[in-house]
Amino acid sequence: MQKNIFVGNLAKSATLTGAGDRAVARFTLIANEYAGKDRESGEVRERSVAIQFTAFRAKAEAIVKNAMKGDQLIVDYRVENNDYEKDGETVYAHNFIVEDFQFGAPGKAKREQFSHGTGN
Repeated sequence: MQKNIFVGNLAKSATLTGAGDRAVARFTLIANEYAGKDRESGEVRERSVAIQFTAFRAKAEAIVKNAMKGDQLIVDYRVENNDYEKDGETVYAHNFIVEDFQFGAPGKAKREQFSHGTGN
């Protein structure tokens, strides 16, 4: 069994298709990771990592209802193969499926919403 955790911020609000047992949410999380040090200046370099996730049913609805662009999510996920044939060649692809998640720190938009007293 694989166990993967990714902590990142929503690139934009998640999109939802379907409802109930057919609910599907798709969203992209972005995080910065260490990319070594600059040889000349010695400064730490970072690179952005963006992963598109898919969540189903109640998890999908909860993410769409409660998370906004910039909000942090902590996602437990599994990787699923999604290979297919195109023009006689195998294209190797993967889906990142949400197994569980937690809401992390609110993003700028949500913090502004709460500071103006319009938060839920």
